Amino acid sequence: MKKAAGSPGHPPAAGSAAGGPVSPATALPPTSEVAPAADLSTRDRVTQLLLERRAATAAQLGDALGLSPAAIRRHLDAMLADGDVVAREQTVRGHRGRGRPAKVFLLTDAARSRCGTHHYDNMATAALRWIARTGGSRAVEDFAAEQVAALEARCRAALSDAGDDPMARAEALAAALTAEGYAASASTIASGGQLCQHHCPVAHVAAEFPALCEAETTVISRLVGTHVQRLATIAHGDGVCTTHIPGSSPAQSGKTVTTVRTDR
Repeated sequence: MKKAAGSPGHPPAAGSAAGGPVSPATALPPTSEVAPAADLSTRDRVTQLLLERRAATAAQLGDALGLSPAAIRRHLDAMLADGDVVAREQTVRGHRGRGRPAKVFLLTDAARSRCGTHHYDNMATAALRWIARTGGSRAVEDFAAEQVAALEARCRAALSDAGDDPMARAEALAAALTAEGYAASASTIASGGQLCQHHCPVAHVAAEFPALCEAETTVISRLVGTHVQRLATIAHGDGVCTTHIPGSSPAQSGKTVTTVRTDR
């Protein structure tokens, strides 16, 4: 799902942060398309929008993030003071109304370089927004299902010798997910078991598109062979992705409660 750095249709212009007047930024998508992410600060969200759009006015940023003019200007003032953004006079073509043109804000080169680790996530997020706009939520769900299909195939191969017991399969699945970069662990608890993922490679994107988490939960259910319930996700701001695996009580089954670590 992560293909290339940057944002589609809006490559950063060389030296843009230090240049002269700039043209008005393309209208930012409405708040519903830039949903606040629990694990991102407002400043991170402003940075992400400026990465995608190159330049934007305070009003455009506020509208996109659902913030009041005073709130967005407070964040922009802090970013100006820290050298993360610069303000330039907006170039207005044609007839201009009375008063000074609104200023547009751009990321500085230093701020853009610090965002390098998020370039792939930004590209994936922009792509999913495009899919949502052109194909609707069903298209996003279909895309998410297709993305986890390859992961499911690899994990299913790793579970070939795990047998039919859901917890045994959960333990094998945790090991397979750890190999995929999820730092997973499985444990047996009084109400059954749970699968924990201590890292999510797509958390930044899944924060805005929970269909990715839902598709992954469906895959976990198929792989362990029973209904499961997602209790927490990193994308939602929790520290760990936790999936509950219902089962018979150990006291009733005569089994001993044990904990199996598979993330080491």
